[in-house]
Amino acid sequence: MAKQSNGGIKVIATNRKAYHDYHIEDTLEAGIVLQGSEVKSVAAGKVSLAEAYCRVENGEMWVQNMYIAPYENAGYAQHEPRRKRKLLLHKWEIERLRSKAEQKGYTLIPLKIYFRNGKAKLEIGLVRGKRKYDKREAIKRKDIERELQRELRGG
Repeated sequence: MAKQSNGGIKVIATNRKAYHDYHIEDTLEAGIVLQGSEVKSVAAGKVSLAEAYCRVENGEMWVQNMYIAPYENAGYAQHEPRRKRKLLLHKWEIERLRSKAEQKGYTLIPLKIYFRNGKAKLEIGLVRGKRKYDKREAIKRKDIERELQRELRGG
C-alpha cells in the first residue's frame, strides 16, 4: 500500500501497467489540486491511475479519469470520483509537454501519486506506446533475470 521512503516521500499508488505498455521518454513532478475528502482518500491509498491520462486545455494541465474513491466519513461534502483535476505546473513546463505530446505516438499519463513533505504530487510521464513484440521481449528479459537470481541463490 503506502510506503515511506527517504526524502519525506510516501508513495500512494503506481501505474504499473504504464511501465509495461509504454516506453517512458520523460517524467515530471506536478502538484495536484484536491478537495478535502479527496486528500483523505488518497492518504488512505484508495486511488487508481489505471485509465488516467493528462491533457492541456486553455494553457492549463488537467488529469482526467483518475479514480479517487469517496471518503466514507466526509458526510454530505463528497467529491465526484472521476472528475478532472488541475495539475500545478509552470507555464513553460506545460508548453514544453504540450509540444512534445502533440507529436505522433506520444501521450501524457500519470505514473505515480505520492505525498512529498505533506503535499500531494503526481509524477507525469511523456510516453510512447510499445509494440506487441517489445512487450514480449521485456517479459522474456524479466524471466531470464528471475531464473538467474534463482540459480545464484540456490547454487
